[in-house]
Amino acid sequence: MRIVIAGGHGQIALRLERLLAARGDEVAGIIRRPEQGDDLRDAGAEPVLLDLESASVEEVAAALRGADAAVFAAGAGPGSGAARKDTVDKAAAVLFADAAVRAGVRRFVIVSSMGADPRHEGDEIFDVYLRAKGEADAYVSGLDALDSTVLRPGALTDDAGKGLVRLEAHTGRGPIPRDDVAAVLAELLDTPATAGLTLELVSGSTPVSVAVKSVAGN
Repeated sequence: MRIVIAGGHGQIALRLERLLAARGDEVAGIIRRPEQGDDLRDAGAEPVLLDLESASVEEVAAALRGADAAVFAAGAGPGSGAARKDTVDKAAAVLFADAAVRAGVRRFVIVSSMGADPRHEGDEIFDVYLRAKGEADAYVSGLDALDSTVLRPGALTDDAGKGLVRLEAHTGRGPIPRDDVAAVLAELLDTPATAGLTLELVSGSTPVSVAVKSVAGN
């Protein structure tokens, strides 16, 4: 498969790029800064320089043409203000989804957050973040031209992945290594029967492939 990842220099994205490249997929990662390119090449991915906060839908669609799947893994980051939660976590996700539709890429996976909800109330930065992520999830899920899956990990850690997870519509809160998030994303890309699902993810006792097959109904 050819897979294009938005937020290609993110911590989860770099892990996912390594996994996909190692299994023989062709991977491209969208990045904002040229100096990030070497890290993507080291991970086995092709860097694509594009700013999702200023690019047009046609420019993003051009980067997506010929892809078999798209992954939105971009985020404004913990140090950003409320405005960038809206321009990155929401607007860039909407743009990337619209571009996937225009490019004819049906399979779409979005990395969201536990607690994301378009109706989330509050004015603190994290409240704005959860609302923005929820609005992005709702938009993507509402596009009939996409076979989309929403993945909502729990508290992210840099612990070594164990390959054992709990993946369900509602898991309750808990930690999850970024390694295991990437492993689940790779498996979801191979499992189009998960389209239409919104899934929460925390560490658990079920092997990744078994957990994904289970939610897919296999």
